[in-house]
Amino acid sequence: MNHRGFTAVGVALLLYVFAMVAWVPLGPGLVEVMADEQGQTQVIAHGTHFASSPDQLRIFAGTQDRLFPLAFEVVNDHRLLLRPEWPDTLHKRSLDLYVQSPIDGTLSLGNAFFVENAVLVPAHRYASVDVLDGSNQLGFHFPFQPQIFETIRNLMLHVPMWFTMFFLMGISFAQSIRHLGAKTLGLADERAVTSAQTGLFFGIIGLVTGSLWARFTWGDWWVASDPQLNGALVTVLVYAGYLVLRAAVDDPVLRARISAVFNLFAFVLLIILLMIFPRFNESLHPGKGGNPGFNTYDLDSSLRAVFYPAVIGWILLGMGMYRLRLRMESLSRRINRLEP
Repeated sequence: MNHRGFTAVGVALLLYVFAMVAWVPLGPGLVEVMADEQGQTQVIAHGTHFASSPDQLRIFAGTQDRLFPLAFEVVNDHRLLLRPEWPDTLHKRSLDLYVQSPIDGTLSLGNAFFVENAVLVPAHRYASVDVLDGSNQLGFHFPFQPQIFETIRNLMLHVPMWFTMFFLMGISFAQSIRHLGAKTLGLADERAVTSAQTGLFFGIIGLVTGSLWARFTWGDWWVASDPQLNGALVTVLVYAGYLVLRAAVDDPVLRARISAVFNLFAFVLLIILLMIFPRFNESLHPGKGGNPGFNTYDLDSSLRAVFYPAVIGWILLGMGMYRLRLRMESLSRRINRLEP
């Protein structure tokens, strides 16, 4: 397949992805429990339909093995006013909140309350959220995730950038090995540098989209203590150094040989920094605690239906750009040979 074929299929998949990102709504979820100015306890939710069926709502606090029903008042679709009455003997000080709705299903907010002497104290906002077993009447939607909220749509742009970079750097790595095994200067060196340049482009986009995502979810453009962020930056700088090294050597044979060796070490470092090192260090990225990627609870079926086509589409688009650059280099050589 030539560059036109890769690009056409990639663009078609990405058009589907962009349409789904723009059209698919975010699912319901509980955001926080807070006390208002009058000292009343309110539940703040997102994407819920409390006012549509107030008589069928049921609210509980406690743990999965011991639940206490709570009195409440529906303020609107996304807000509830609680009037809790705790039993005299309460063994658990940290309580979860459960809301059962015929439309939204069963939602929960982990560690929503701390009870001290039978007095309700709202927990820290953005506690962990788990969607328990419970059917809903909603259509196709993206899963609700605390802190991420609507920015989960950036998953279709940010993460595929790194998949595409991995793929292109893998091509560059293979072509460098092929060049080192050859006795003469051939097309392998040109393919290695072209794929590395294209992969670096996607890596830079990955850094930019990741920084924007961090600003909205973590409150900062860059978290210096996060190993996955730092590893991504170091990887991009290493491949930028690969291109600088090539520009510093005039002899084409020597340049190809030295840069090929450098490229082998760069790809090994890419694997270590982005795939191995984050597994042994805590990270702010989803799936932290030994897994640098999204786990089964984060990446559900609705996300897979859009995320996988996004990964394939961006990789095919990257392949199209890579093949197009090779074609341009080939045409440039022909033009140079024709010039007197």
